[in-house]
Formats: sequence, structure tokens, C-alpha cells
Amino acid sequence: MRVLVADKFEKSGIDGLTAIGCEVLNQPDLADQALADAVVALKPEVLVVRSTKVPDAAMGPSLKVIVRAGAGVNTIDIKAATAKGIKVANCPGKNAIAVAELAIGLMLSLDRRIHDNAADLKAGKWNKKEYSKARGLYGMTLGILGAGAIGCEVIKRAAAFGMPVVMWSRRFDGQRRQLTAAEAQELGLTLAVQQVPIMLAPSPVAVAERCDVLSVHVGLGPGTKGFVNADLLSKMRPGSFVINTARGDVMDEAALVTAIKERKLKVGLDVFSNEPSASSGEFSDPIVHEPGVVGTHHIGASTDQAQEAIAAETVRIVKSFKDNGEVPNVVN
Repeated sequence: MRVLVADKFEKSGIDGLTAIGCEVLNQPDLADQALADAVVALKPEVLVVRSTKVPDAAMGPSLKVIVRAGAGVNTIDIKAATAKGIKVANCPGKNAIAVAELAIGLMLSLDRRIHDNAADLKAGKWNKKEYSKARGLYGMTLGILGAGAIGCEVIKRAAAFGMPVVMWSRRFDGQRRQLTAAEAQELGLTLAVQQVPIMLAPSPVAVAERCDVLSVHVGLGPGTKGFVNADLLSKMRPGSFVINTARGDVMDEAALVTAIKERKLKVGLDVFSNEPSASSGEFSDPIVHEPGVVGTHHIGASTDQAQEAIAAETVRIVKSFKDNGEVPNVVN
């Protein structure tokens, strides 16, 4: 079986695919037309990608499976793949801890102004008086939108910081109440709920009204584009934090800029609507120049631990397809 790896991928994953008898074509810099041309010329049955976009044009006749070596599949044209009979699979939950760690890091950076501190030091400026002002995360209420693997890992870490939690998820009944012991156990939050109260909110807006830090962990789909909108942001307390490590398009960026200016929100972003299609390139987004905004390069899942786990899961998916034609974690 021929596998084209069209993105950065762990050596353990390449070795694992080779060990199960695959012919691995490792071309991590493919993108856009070059990717489409390679799929036609090389005739792979399986395509493995991370952040590389896979449009309809890149789905040549040889392709049977596309594996997203990560969780979100918004960079893949699922509709086109389905129409062509191509299975699309992902690796859910394998990067949850890594993304959660970055979300907490962004919260700390906003509160202690770590980015501005470091920039002034590098510029030869000492300003202890200015940077000695911070509220501290302890006692801040954390709002969570989306109680999937990443959201729950953020809750665990926030609980250790002494941050009460209010969260919304479609999986619950829409009533304002405390998370039960049984629900906490199911979500892996038993220890967290012993440390801090975890309340369920009936709607995303109800979360925004009650939190000091809003962390977004919903997947991107037809119903979540612009999910965090002007109405929701207008309910947040002045000076609150907004963290987005999910997908850029779940945030109404224009509304967020307005809220930054009018409500003095502080914002930590790892994802943007206009990210380059390849892993490097020119980038321009006015929001990163707004005061109180800290941005990173969509690196939430980019730890060695997460990538090793994702590589192992990718090998498992390909092996299952190779051995018996079944594709685990298929999303279409």
C-alpha cells in the first residue's frame, strides 16, 4: 500500500508505516497545486496530512483514505471526499493535553503580560512598576465552550489554579446546575470537581455572562462558524480574557476586534481565519496588532508528546485499513 505523507510527520510514524508494509512517500512540503499534482503522479491510496489543505482538486482517483494527523478536519473538503468515496479519518483526543497546556499558557501570558515583559527587556527597558500589575488567575471564573477532550483537559489544569468553572456543551441538558459526580467521572473530572465548583450553563451566552476567562473548544462545522459572535462578546465583563485554541473561524473576528476596543478584552489566539496553507509563509492579520492580544502560530498540538501519540494513532488507522479495509475514526 502506498502512503503519501504531505506534511511534517514524526519519524516514529514513518517507521511505523514502513514496518506494517507500506511504501511511504514522505514529501512534507507539498501544498496547493503541488499536492494535487503529486497525488496524480504518485497514485497513493492513503494521504496523511496535518495542517495542509486538501481540496477537491487534490483528491486523485487512486485515493481511498485521507488521514488527518490531528483532530480538526476543516482543512479537508469532506463533501468532495464523500462524493468520491474517500474515507476521511482523524486522531481525536491525542493532542488534547498539548492544546490545553497552551491555553493555560495564554491565560498566564495575558494576566502577567509575559509577551510585553519580554519584549521590553529585549529592547533594553526595565519597567518593574508597569509590569507589577496583575490580577492573578486564582479565583477567576473560567468559562468553557465545548466539553470535549481538550476542554476537559483545560478544566483539570484550571482547577489546580483554583479557578471555578462554568461550561456549556451540547451533551448536557441546558439547565443551570452543578456537574454531578457521575458526569464528572465520565468526563475524567472527578478530581477537578473536588477542587473547584464546576457549573453547567444553559447557553454559550450564559457562560460569557458569568466568566472572567472564556476558553473556546468547539469544533468547526456549518453550525459553529462565527459561533463566538458580537452578542456573546457583548455579555462579557470588561477586561475579561478570551482564549481561542480551536479554529479561527469559530470566532467572529470583526466582532472580537470591536469588543477589544469597547470592552477592553484581553485575547490569546493560537488560530486565525487567514492562516497560510503551508507551515510557513507570509502572514498578515490586523488583530495581532491590537493592544492586549497575544498570538501564537497554530502550535497547540505541536509538542513531541502529542505528535508521537498522533503518529501512533495514524499508523493504527492505516494498518486497520490495510489489513481489513476498515477505517477507524472515520468522519464521513
